[in-house]
Amino acid sequence: MRIFNTMTRRKEEFVPVDKNEVKIYACGPTVYNFIHIGNARPLCVFDVLRRYMEYRGYNVKFVQNFTDIDDKIIKRANEEGITFEEVSKKYISEFWTDAYGLNFKDASVHPKATENIDVIIDIIRTLVDKGYAYAAGGDVYFRTLKFDGYGKLSHQPIDDLVSGARIAVGELKENPLDFALWKGAKEGEPCWDSPWGNGRPGWHIECSAMNRKYLGKTIDIHCGGQDLIFPHHENEIAQSECANGCTFAKYWMHNGYINVDNVKMSKSLGNFKTVREIADVYGYEVIRYFLISSHYRSPINYSLDIIEQCRSALERLYTCREGLDFAVKNAKTAHSDKDDELIGVLSKRREQFIEAMDDDLNTADGIAALFELTKDINTKILDNDVSKNAAKYAAELYDELCGVLGLLYNRKNIDLDSKIEALIEQRNQARANKDWATADKIRDDLKKRGIILKDTPQGVTWSKE
Repeated sequence: MRIFNTMTRRKEEFVPVDKNEVKIYACGPTVYNFIHIGNARPLCVFDVLRRYMEYRGYNVKFVQNFTDIDDKIIKRANEEGITFEEVSKKYISEFWTDAYGLNFKDASVHPKATENIDVIIDIIRTLVDKGYAYAAGGDVYFRTLKFDGYGKLSHQPIDDLVSGARIAVGELKENPLDFALWKGAKEGEPCWDSPWGNGRPGWHIECSAMNRKYLGKTIDIHCGGQDLIFPHHENEIAQSECANGCTFAKYWMHNGYINVDNVKMSKSLGNFKTVREIADVYGYEVIRYFLISSHYRSPINYSLDIIEQCRSALERLYTCREGLDFAVKNAKTAHSDKDDELIGVLSKRREQFIEAMDDDLNTADGIAALFELTKDINTKILDNDVSKNAAKYAAELYDELCGVLGLLYNRKNIDLDSKIEALIEQRNQARANKDWATADKIRDDLKKRGIILKDTPQGVTWSKE
């Protein structure tokens, strides 16, 4: 597999740091609001990356964080008259509703910044001891100019970065480009004890700490949106490499921006779209299809016409897959002399799919291969009297490729239904035993997966959101 590395600005052959495990870190949301489609693009794109690497036989450890302490979270808490913990808990729950709706596969670990304050403080202490950071007025800043490699990810000359930097009111920086590792507590703000006084972590240090704790000092792939290249990822590199004394990430992957009706999506323009409001009209799977239908590095344009096109494309895939179910069920023969020839034709679409995905996760061409397979199935399987063996092979191949892309997940799944029924029975038993904690946990876990339980006089019913 070849990956376009933002660091080198070229495609490189992927060679894992450790042949036994691929370590991937994806920057997660700051939980103060519903996620918008800009947040959802990296969520879906790098979910496909993880799925594809597992499909190709890699053992993947995938970490995606929650930033659950931040200026925006504190501001929202003050506006609503609640604690920052209540804000973050609420929007983490809302995140899961959308993430599971988009068929996001749970990361290996979903750490929170507030759960890792000790690791954050330890890294900051190391940077201070090495002379890469300094305390000033209750804050701690990173000495940017002391790190020779600063600017290597964004490919910006250090002089240009310095000239564009500013010192905000109340900051006591040695240099305008220095950035906060630790922020001294202001009155009424949440804070933690540290060697520099009460305060809270800066944004950038959180990811360095969670990377090191859960993945180690050097990881394979760090990914996120293009808007994170500078300053977030640039600062992560600086503080991590200075603290750890080694390369932070071998490969960097960044997805492109989203435009809305050909205008860059921006809260200041009021044209940003939340996943929830689109899903309420079109469903989640159309959004996922839209977000992976173009190459991840390309900008994509959201419009109602394009969403309608995505819905029509998905309907074609569903129609084909349902036709395969019918063909398998109603085949007149178990095997046929033509099976090998048919299977040979269909298997070439797998090769086409892998070739596309191996080329820098080209989901656009991967989906094109899926539609070529659809065409082959329609003309060679569904329009002909084929054996159960050939139809079954086609169905399994279709599920295989759709599974990598995370598509067609709304097909009725008997296994899923039986698992849900088993969990409902466990909940009923817990309620009978007055084990309300277990009963509530089962209900909440199902809700995260879009399954809503309703207690009625006749018993418990369930439905999908």
